[in-house]
Amino acid sequence: MSIEAEIRKRLEALAPTSLNLEDESAQHAGHAGASGGGHYRLTIVSGRFAGLNAVARHRLVYETLGDLMQKGIHALAISAYTPEEF
Repeated sequence: MSIEAEIRKRLEALAPTSLNLEDESAQHAGHAGASGGGHYRLTIVSGRFAGLNAVARHRLVYETLGDLMQKGIHALAISAYTPEEF
């Protein structure tokens, strides 16, 4: 399974109403650490983010992705919204 497919699969645990994952790895080729995993931009909309501030939302995403944050993902830019905010 590709890293992108694994990211999407794990994030299903957050019951997203919208999920957009962009692989930006090619834009970072050659920079320090780029060989240690991909660079991704995530926009996710979920009711699970209700009542959480931005830091707590990011932590929830990181916890959901688990070990992928140490192997497979080098950088992850996150935009996390509730359905009402999106």
